[in-house]
Amino acid sequence: MKVEPGQATVLEALGARQEPISLESLAEQLEMKPETVTGIVFTLEEDGLATVDERKTEGLCLTDEGSQYESQGLPELRLLEAAIGAGADDEPVSLGGIVGQLGDDIDVDIALSNLARKEYGAVSAGELRVSVVNPADEEADALAEIAAETSPGVEESVIDRLEHRNLVERRSRTDRYVTLTETGRNVVADGLEVTETVDRVTPELLTSGDWEDVEFTAYNVAADPPRHIGGSEHPLRRMAEWVKDVLIGMGFEEMEGPHVDADFWINDCLFMPQDHPARTHWDRFELAEPARIEELPTDLVERVERAHREGVGEHGEGYHAPWEEDFARALALRGHTTSLSARHLAGEARGDLEPPQRFFSVEKAYRNDTIDATHLLEFFQIEGWVMAESLSVRDLMGTFTEFYEHFGITDIEFKPHYNPYTEPSFELFGVHPETDELMEIGNSGIFRPEMLEPLGVDCDVMAWGLALERLMMLVSGAEDIRDVHGTLVDLEYLRETEVVY
Repeated sequence: MKVEPGQATVLEALGARQEPISLESLAEQLEMKPETVTGIVFTLEEDGLATVDERKTEGLCLTDEGSQYESQGLPELRLLEAAIGAGADDEPVSLGGIVGQLGDDIDVDIALSNLARKEYGAVSAGELRVSVVNPADEEADALAEIAAETSPGVEESVIDRLEHRNLVERRSRTDRYVTLTETGRNVVADGLEVTETVDRVTPELLTSGDWEDVEFTAYNVAADPPRHIGGSEHPLRRMAEWVKDVLIGMGFEEMEGPHVDADFWINDCLFMPQDHPARTHWDRFELAEPARIEELPTDLVERVERAHREGVGEHGEGYHAPWEEDFARALALRGHTTSLSARHLAGEARGDLEPPQRFFSVEKAYRNDTIDATHLLEFFQIEGWVMAESLSVRDLMGTFTEFYEHFGITDIEFKPHYNPYTEPSFELFGVHPETDELMEIGNSGIFRPEMLEPLGVDCDVMAWGLALERLMMLVSGAEDIRDVHGTLVDLEYLRETEVVY
């Protein structure tokens, strides 16, 4: 039988075996690529020369944390060892001293909870007493056995506990095994005639005339062609471009600025008190390196501090709250893109601006929110502001009415709201097309004198921050922001969604 060289190699190797062999082992034995061997074996199966069986096996493997504990020791055992070394087997010792000895490379809460669970020791009044010395810890033994791939003897209850601690994972594996059919063995026994085949016509074959003599590889015209997935524009990115087109059409100019900025620009310039809950580490992403900004306009810093401490105008009082320049210089990921508005209004971005002015941005902001159907840790904010004389809430509401009509949204509702940097202020709501529920889609207002005067602005400025993802939810009918954007989004959704407007 005429076969190609690769097929001959595989057939001869299989002909010398009586038992099935995994494709992985066969590839290793023949020193061939696994994918090459797999393709050849499937061709032999189509020709009736071989059979392929799939065998699924369940196994255990260590997580990254499990591997760390397997090599360094479980936290509770390390704590126990340190306590015994400090004499805790005789009398209680200070827990603080032991923790200080271990340093930052051990999670004390995990160590203490498991020490108590296993009844190796107990803490009372800040002192640790040891109950067991040199315990036979079945969890540590199980980690070692799983790491060495000799885990059949590990009890299921121990595996459950390790799995609950996120130290091990259960994984299933599918291996393919191949063996020759009777027909295949007969073909090998009768002898193989190796022939070179050609899978395509090349310029060299045509010019030399050799194409008339070569043997071409048979094509399976019924086989599915490989699926090539090309790149495409993300629906959310297209929505952002749509928003930009609308705002530019309304006479706005786009602004840009840093994602990492000083708290001064993010919050202090917005008359946001430094003790506001949104400025704590619970709600913001502070940078460790670099930790602060050195270059800030001195005169502007002084004016902003004075507004916070004393207020602005005849009846202004400020916040009567602490204000520290070191905090203002701290660097963080911007929690809103209003920091760009502050930079532009202060003349820091493009120099002094004379009214009328209209600016916008569609850029990312970052907040340490709880992730749910309408919140992510990072999101796109549609920032915008208008500088002009004698602006009113009616101007602001009319701007929103015109803006959202471009997206087919005509049922916007408004609710009075409080912001430290705008007065009056109100939130915007839209009706979700699928759930028929009101959904908050933005925040807005007229910038307060306490914000504008330190920035050197002596006319009205109306401003807003709208949620791009929530706008897309209203337009597309998506009910969960995670279906549109983020790490959990369905790739098929991104590949198949038609982006039009």
